[in-house]
Amino acid sequence: MLFVFPGQGSQKIGMGKDIYDAFPSARDVFHEVDDSISFKLSNLIFNGTEDELKQTENAQPALMATSMAFVRILQKEFGVDICAKARFLAGHSLGEYTALCAGEAISIADTARVLRVRGQAMSRAFPQNGAMAAIIGLDLETVEQIVFECYLDEEIVQIANDNSVGQVVISGHKNAVNRVMEKASRFNVKMIMLDVSGPFHSKLMENAVEEISEALEKTNFRCPLKPIISNITAQAETNNFKELLIKQLTGRIRWRESILWAESQAVSKCIEVGFGKVLIGLIKRITPNMKLISINSLGSLENFADY
Repeated sequence: MLFVFPGQGSQKIGMGKDIYDAFPSARDVFHEVDDSISFKLSNLIFNGTEDELKQTENAQPALMATSMAFVRILQKEFGVDICAKARFLAGHSLGEYTALCAGEAISIADTARVLRVRGQAMSRAFPQNGAMAAIIGLDLETVEQIVFECYLDEEIVQIANDNSVGQVVISGHKNAVNRVMEKASRFNVKMIMLDVSGPFHSKLMENAVEEISEALEKTNFRCPLKPIISNITAQAETNNFKELLIKQLTGRIRWRESILWAESQAVSKCIEVGFGKVLIGLIKRITPNMKLISINSLGSLENFADY
């Protein structure tokens, strides 16, 4: 069984409010995150605006807090230890931090602090003239060839996310991203410019590396209770997470390969823990035969506890 945790883009105002109201263990997680970053993030999650929540420094710890609230409820209220059930844990981009937290490699408080720094540093790294876009309907090799043709030393573009079969995200200078989209348009595919605060998972994030490295160095990492499938290596890892998380800033998120690797290890069930169903949707296209479950609401919690 594989447990996965969502990345940025899944956030929505009000996420987790049903479990916050229902369970003290969920409230404890949200309050612990508030205290660790000295900011009432829970109030923003439940009562703020979408514009505030989508800011990278808010969205990242907010999504982690929501996922970990589900993890804590399963453990405290239903007696379900996901690490006892899982063979592997994985997360998409920032979700890898949540996976490490769920695997008890890092504490909730430390994870929130690092993600707050990560979000701020990523937003500041390249605030202007950067862009990300999703290309839907082209295979990875074709997108790689187009990116190669559009890459210039002074205006870079690269593949940021290999998300699923026929879903690739590019990142870089806005002009270069536009060139890729123009060339890809001849294939009559769907393209979406993403509403993000920077060209994430590209070389343009290098300015964020030092600040995030310092935050990670101050964080106490332990060996996770279950192996984590790394976004960078697309296979299970049990150490060197600080190095892998830094590489993730400027490197490709190899999500499609990660899920295929899990399938090659005879994993037949995958559970997404956290708000939304983004990862379930991607995994369905990667491995159609894998059984998929989403824990994203009060009702789904109760259903999974009976599973």
